[in-house]
Amino acid sequence: MPTTARELVLEHFRWVGGHADVWAVFRDAEALAAVVAGLVEPFRDEGITAVCGIESRGFLLGGAAAVELGVGFVPVRKGEGLFPGDKVVRRSVPDYRRLRHTLRLQRSALTPADRVLLIDDWIETGSQAAAVRSMAEECGATWVGCGVIVDQHTAAPRNALGTVRGLLDARELPAFEA
Repeated sequence: MPTTARELVLEHFRWVGGHADVWAVFRDAEALAAVVAGLVEPFRDEGITAVCGIESRGFLLGGAAAVELGVGFVPVRKGEGLFPGDKVVRRSVPDYRRLRHTLRLQRSALTPADRVLLIDDWIETGSQAAAVRSMAEECGATWVGCGVIVDQHTAAPRNALGTVRGLLDARELPAFEA
């Protein structure tokens, strides 16, 4: 019987149409609670005051992580959806699919007093995380790092992201079966 966040992710992980699928974690209350607790655990003593999450899985995980830490949540929107007020905007460098995303954060959401943690499901190129770090720092906030379910990030650009903690490394995932 799986008990750790890592084990629960592995139990719920699957490949669907050639794509990694972690959505089943959200359907299982025990797995979701364990994953959220596991994502924030390495950062509990870091004085986090705000958790950022990138649309869409980052909204779910980041919001839950903010509740777990007892701090506020700061959404980072993609694209052009409704998002009132003055915004900080960045266009990411190409991601693993060679897509560039326009990311937006409400300028008033972060202040120089904030210590920011980004929570997401997966990190590979780090392009979106780097854009969020840049936006948070433009607001004067201190960047603490990233907590992710699956870490597939290479060591070279990792330095630009600060601390990155994954529940598991992508090499631990079951092999893709066609």
